[in-house]
Amino acid sequence: MTTPLKAPRVILADNASPLTGRGTNTFLLGESQVGIIDPGPDLPQHRGAILAAVGKGKVTHILITHAHLDHSEGARALSEACGAPILAYGEATAGRSAVMARLAASGQLRGGEGLDLAFRPDQIIADGSVIETDEWSLTALHTPGHFAGHLSFIEGDRIYCGDIVLGWSSTLISPPDGDLADYFRSLSRLAALNPRELLPAHGDPVTDPAARFAELAAHRRERTAQILAALREAPGSPTDLAGRIYDVPSALMPAAARNVLAHLVALSELGAVAPKGDLTAESVFHLS
Repeated sequence: MTTPLKAPRVILADNASPLTGRGTNTFLLGESQVGIIDPGPDLPQHRGAILAAVGKGKVTHILITHAHLDHSEGARALSEACGAPILAYGEATAGRSAVMARLAASGQLRGGEGLDLAFRPDQIIADGSVIETDEWSLTALHTPGHFAGHLSFIEGDRIYCGDIVLGWSSTLISPPDGDLADYFRSLSRLAALNPRELLPAHGDPVTDPAARFAELAAHRRERTAQILAALREAPGSPTDLAGRIYDVPSALMPAAARNVLAHLVALSELGAVAPKGDLTAESVFHLS
């Protein structure tokens, strides 16, 4: 009989917002050899809570799902406090697809919301890397979509999924850091693993991953259909289309426009839509 995995300890950061929900979940694995996943923002009280939870144990690894400030900003100060190395896929812009690298180089797409541009890991971990101690073992999985250098971590039949899946809402995909085509591929890859549980960096555990994966993929397909239907009525910019499609509070409309832009970029790569002139965050798109 397989021994059930011990539930990780969770320290919730005090950084609640419309995009982070109640805040960032920092996960602690092990008791004497402690791994920390996503130390969160650089908040002294949060760092103190993490170190208090570690207690007499020794932190052996600080693991970062991705270099957004709400996940990675607190890593360096925590590393200096406990002496553990920081492991991640790379710096904040690592792992961008060829499409997104080209768009980022053009300087016309903006983006970069919340990027931790100062982030520098001590060790680079690639897709398939195994990180382990006598108490726990994780396998890193490159899961871009929300963020180019996003990693998920597999522990048995459980996956620490960062922001690729959230516990209460859909994920922001904001080019050139986010890529809708990559997002669909990452969802499919995670679903193929048939995990028992997902532990997102924001929100509650997902106890029916298969249903959640299907729900999120269907949501994105529906959004694509809405964008195409709106363009059949009239051309529009991402901001205009978001206003025509979304029914969300005004504070969330900028994020909605970035999600629409992600869909438009993917559709333009497929030849289904085209911008008037160069592709920018403010381009007016029309059906091809």
